[in-house]
Amino acid sequence: MVLAMRILELIREAVAKGPQWLGPVIILIGALLLSLLVHWAVFRILRRWVEADNGIAGSSLRQAKRPMRLAFVLAALAITVPRTDLPWRIQDVLGHIFLILLIVLIGWTFILVTQRLSDRVIRRQRMDLDDNLAARKLVTQFRVLRRTATILLVIFTVTGVLLTFEPVQKYGGSLFASAGAAGLILGLAARPVLANLIAGIQIAITQPIRLEDVVIVDGEWGWIEEIFATYVVVRIWDWRRMLVPLSYFIEQPFQNWTRENASIIGAVHWYLDYTVPTTEVRDKLEEIVRESPHWDGQVINLQVTDADKDAVVLRGLMSARTSPQAWDLRCEVREKLIAWLQEAYPEALPRLRAELLSSPTDTGATPA
Repeated sequence: MVLAMRILELIREAVAKGPQWLGPVIILIGALLLSLLVHWAVFRILRRWVEADNGIAGSSLRQAKRPMRLAFVLAALAITVPRTDLPWRIQDVLGHIFLILLIVLIGWTFILVTQRLSDRVIRRQRMDLDDNLAARKLVTQFRVLRRTATILLVIFTVTGVLLTFEPVQKYGGSLFASAGAAGLILGLAARPVLANLIAGIQIAITQPIRLEDVVIVDGEWGWIEEIFATYVVVRIWDWRRMLVPLSYFIEQPFQNWTRENASIIGAVHWYLDYTVPTTEVRDKLEEIVRESPHWDGQVINLQVTDADKDAVVLRGLMSARTSPQAWDLRCEVREKLIAWLQEAYPEALPRLRAELLSSPTDTGATPA
């Protein structure tokens, strides 16, 4: 206590002997340090209160820590600056800094509120179900719109900060007055970014793709893993990643296997000999498919779809709940039916026939 009083006494003596502005500066620095100390104490108490909470309260507190630190600093400036004897120029500079920080705080708050609300909605969706179409629709909309809103809020915040400077206000008006060629050049330069930004809004509303949709893009089969503000990550079946611009899914054709639901029909083809017993093969196919855990109980069918001089083509159709299950079902049926044909009807497997014609001398005939 005695040491603290001695330090305060030394500070008073230094202020009394120093220039006139030294006292207000020390007051401002002290106010800022006090605001940071109060912020640290408040969040330490709150963190202990929600220490065991990993849900909304805990995550909200962690996200609010930095913007609230800025809010405490702004409150200290707003309270202290008017009560100091600083020169008007310095007060103008501090007022400008206060305005900039206030704009940043407002933009930051809107971004955090947007992310908080979208995260709360997304967490309620069950993406681990087979029939998760409604969840994927909602999660896709909120994620894409959240990223678009974040970009727009950042642009508005930076614009607001720049407009607080007098030169920007002065030359900004002249730019708008002569925005012909400059606007055209700026529009052409920003066309890819704007196109992807607008495509993101279109995708969020019309939803040609959603998260975990099964798609074929440029001949590659995979899932929509993530949708960012300017591009989409497609997870290829062999774990590769394809990065596709958002505008591609608006301007170019592609296949979406899960547009309405995840169920899909798979096909298996067999090239067999003409002696194949089609009825028995059809019965065996139905038996194999019905016993498979991958079948969804909807479609089983066998048809002779083609015939040429060497073989007939049998096509089996079977449905599954998802495209990965349809792939596994097709492989299972193909393997088991071939094994059954090898055991039960080996003569029905593909084979080539040749006809041997004997000459007249070999048969003992006399030429005419």
